[in-house]
Amino acid sequence: MADGTRLPVCAVVGVGPGNGEAFARRFVADGYSVALMARRAELTAKLAAELKGAKAYACDVSDEASVEAAFAKMRADLGDADVLIFNAGSGVWGNVEEVKADDLERSWRINTLGLFLTGRQAIPAMRRKGQGAIIVVGATATRRGAAGAAAFAQGKMAQRALAESMGRHLWPAGIHVALIVVDGVVGGPVTRSRFTAGRMIPSSTRPVSRRSPPIWSSRTAPPGASRSKRARTRRNGEPT
Repeated sequence: MADGTRLPVCAVVGVGPGNGEAFARRFVADGYSVALMARRAELTAKLAAELKGAKAYACDVSDEASVEAAFAKMRADLGDADVLIFNAGSGVWGNVEEVKADDLERSWRINTLGLFLTGRQAIPAMRRKGQGAIIVVGATATRRGAAGAAAFAQGKMAQRALAESMGRHLWPAGIHVALIVVDGVVGGPVTRSRFTAGRMIPSSTRPVSRRSPPIWSSRTAPPGASRSKRARTRRNGEPT
């Protein structure tokens, strides 16, 4: 993807001590320059000092001016992004009676508006080159609204809808858009602190019971299966 005079560039948006750091290390190992973007610079500064070809940029994905400034600095230092990994994600746990309107709005701004703003920064150069990749990191809440994820799930589901729209719009231009669902807990200081004796606290954040009604989807069923058989497949075999 590089133009022959520089290394290809991967912008990792939302770098923390879990997926974000792992993505950064992998792309550096694969020969990319990596832009480490996060709201706080403590971890990204350390990673940039450790990883050859990586640079840290302050970026609040919920703020358009901050996103524009971060990508402008990246372009000046490294070049345009050949790959954009949108890993930023945040939300307040609680049911519909517990969360506030501000919680819903902030979840949407980080998960969905953030993808919109960063995608618009990366797309023009990808379109000019006729190739590029935008990878969106989803969660269980991308597919299912748990009782304790009233604020978080609506942000992740809206993010999924935006990613699907982007994919349909951009594929003729050679730009691949994909959303990956990480159906589980990623280890790190924050998530580890929520576990005591193997149980997540508060209780509203615990996984939905497997007795929850299945959500039928033709994408998750074996080819040729009937609707009823696909629903059973969803219930018995497919983690979401």
